[in-house]
Amino acid sequence: MNLNPSQLQALLAACIPARLPVLVTGAPGIGKSDIIARAAAEADHDLLISHPVVEDPTDSKGLPFPAEDGATARFLPFGDLERALGASKPTVWFLDDLGQAPTAVQAAKMQLVLARRIGEHVLPDHVTFVAATNRRVDNAGVSNILDPLKSRFATIVELSTSIEDWTRWAVATNQPPELIAFLRFRPDLLQSKERTREIENRESPRTWGNIGKLLRVVPPSLEHQAFAGAVGEAAATEFVSFRRLFREMPSPDGVLTAPATAPIPENVAVQYALVTALARLANPNNFDRVMVYATRLHEAGLGEFAVLLVRDAVEREPGIVNTPSFITAQGGPIGAHIRGG
Repeated sequence: MNLNPSQLQALLAACIPARLPVLVTGAPGIGKSDIIARAAAEADHDLLISHPVVEDPTDSKGLPFPAEDGATARFLPFGDLERALGASKPTVWFLDDLGQAPTAVQAAKMQLVLARRIGEHVLPDHVTFVAATNRRVDNAGVSNILDPLKSRFATIVELSTSIEDWTRWAVATNQPPELIAFLRFRPDLLQSKERTREIENRESPRTWGNIGKLLRVVPPSLEHQAFAGAVGEAAATEFVSFRRLFREMPSPDGVLTAPATAPIPENVAVQYALVTALARLANPNNFDRVMVYATRLHEAGLGEFAVLLVRDAVEREPGIVNTPSFITAQGGPIGAHIRGG
């Protein structure tokens, strides 16, 4: 069953407090770990992250230690198992990259996930499991997950993503406006469907997020090389070309200074760039001017861009919804598009 990020967030919000274990599958780099971490935080749970791919079965069972009489032994917990057993507040135990773990390690997790105990050691009632894995088709070293382990999860869902989901995250995390604008212009580049055995990166939500980090630190002379190393040469070349257009767009500050007369670009790429940049500048104090320009965009047959501008502005500055301009707009065509979308 495919879920988008918002749906997965809602599912985890319901399952985590109910102590129902969830297994999340999906392509590499689409945000599984980030969403699970956010869901744990919003549920006010501590997050304990384990990586079964680098574990030994004893990590889940404990180390045998002889009793004083030398006739018996018991398993003593250590590492993540010890931390889970000693958890004093609600905790999500996140098993990341579970499908890459050796079979023996997967088998050692079965009793923990279902019976919530291992041998004589019983997990506290306030510890719950969430796991994530790539799929077998992802060239990520996943062979399979044991059927008895899969059946111990209350539900197994696959995370999928879209440009709308990625944009919502990018706006909320203040990604560079030229990056957001570019992927809106070329949404097919968000996630590569190609797989390679070469040591190179391809396009994914994670690697585009790395581009956002590189933009802040890499000198201009190395940008193309660094971007190509993040998302591949073809996508990097398109992004570098787009950035040239981005620099040539009308000044966003100038547009807000004279929104009734500022030019409306004819190039589609520049239109994406400009509305993304304007949304980044929008706030409750200047939103009346933003709406003047948004209305002109709609009247020029660019209603999609007007809606993007208003949605992004509200995503970044929720207080905008209380402004007279936004309230008035709800009765017009832009408001109708926003409510309908």
